[in-house]
This record gives sequence, structure tokens and C-alpha cells, in this order.
Amino acid sequence: MTDGLTSRQTQLLKTIIDEYIETAEPVGSENLDKKYSLGVSPATIRNEMVTLTKSGYLKQPHTSAGRIPTPTAMKFYINQLMEEKQMSLVDEVKAKEEVWDSRDDIDQLMDEATRSLATRTHSLAVAALKDKKDRFWHAGHSYIFQNPEFSDMIACQNLFSIFGEMDKMDRLFFGIQSTSPLEVLFGEELGIPELAQAGIIATHFNIRGKPGALGVIGPARLSYSTVIPILRYFGSLIQEVGNA
Repeated sequence: MTDGLTSRQTQLLKTIIDEYIETAEPVGSENLDKKYSLGVSPATIRNEMVTLTKSGYLKQPHTSAGRIPTPTAMKFYINQLMEEKQMSLVDEVKAKEEVWDSRDDIDQLMDEATRSLATRTHSLAVAALKDKKDRFWHAGHSYIFQNPEFSDMIACQNLFSIFGEMDKMDRLFFGIQSTSPLEVLFGEELGIPELAQAGIIATHFNIRGKPGALGVIGPARLSYSTVIPILRYFGSLIQEVGNA
């Protein structure tokens, strides 16, 4: 058993999360039975999904018979089930070349790094620096529209409106105390309505004695296996180049 789950429940949960990340649709037992060789009957799948729902790992949207993972399930997946897809050495070198010429200008460095991070993750990227006043950079807004969760204009407006509210941005990047070098946050847990459907990955660094943060914002089903290693590398890259 892992985290209170049987091995069968753990495997089923991983399959559900992989499917949800790929399709953005609530996952039903019949679809799982048809698409994956799980080795159990559809009735067993349904029963296990009910158990996982009662245990707080799955939830059922009102309009669907299928289920989606909760933040608890996503964190369990990220910490214990997911295999990270590391950046290639070639891509790491290329990323460093893209930001190296900006090393003497912090503003330009943060701008370049944010744009480069957005391009590589196909996500909205955000950087923050605590100075005399907080400064923020963001890039990759168009990637948000590629996600079904934000196909509704109101959902996009709500998400983008946070960039005009410095207190919420500050709370998001500097208000959460963590000993972890990389933090995965979910909007529905943060109490920030504008981020209700969002997943946020953030990492922290220091440039010339000033604390900074770099993050990726997208749907709660972000491709964490790809995005996390990229963000981790960019966080260390900014610290290295910014202090060169």
C-alpha cells in the first residue's frame, strides 16, 4: 500500500490522472476499461473509483458521470507516481545562451528568462523580484487559450486580472512559506478566486541579495512531468547568470 491506497488503487489513480492530463475530460470507468488493460472488470473499476472519491482523491463534476483528480491526488501523483522528463543537455545549453547576454541587466534577464520559459513549457510564465517595490514579468498568455478549461472568455479574464492585483501576486509568490525548492500549488486551495481552475508551479532564487520567484501557470492538469524539470533548471539558471 502507498499513502493508504492499495497497489490496484494506486495504478488506477495514475491511469485516471494520465488520461485527464491528456484529454482534459472527466474520466469514466467504461472509457478506462476500453482504452487500458487494467486486468479487472468494469464493475471493479467503478467500485474503486467510488472508494477513491470517498478518500478525497477524485471528485465528480456536477454535469458529468466521469471523475477528475483532486489537488490531493495531483500532489500524490507528482510526488510519488510521475516520471520526470528531463531537459536534454543541448536544450539546457541553448537556454543558457538565450539569457547569458542579459546577465548585467536584471530587468532584461528576467524578461528573457520568462519568455524562454513560456516557449519551452507552452504555458503562461511569470517571474517576480522583491526589490524596493515588487516587480513582475509575464509571457506566454496565448498558451492559456489552448486549454479547454480556459476556452470561456470569463475564465481567461479572471485569470489575467490577477496581474493587476499586486497584493495577490505577492501572496502567490512570496506569501507561502515553504522549505521546498519547488512548490506546486492549486488555485482552489489558495483562496484566490481568479486562480480557481489553475495549477501553479513556482521556484525561488536570489539575485544579488534580492529574493525572486519564477513560476508557470496553467490548468490544474499541467504536464507536470515536463514542466517541473524545465522550471527547476530555469530557477537555477537565473540564480547562476544573475549573480555572474
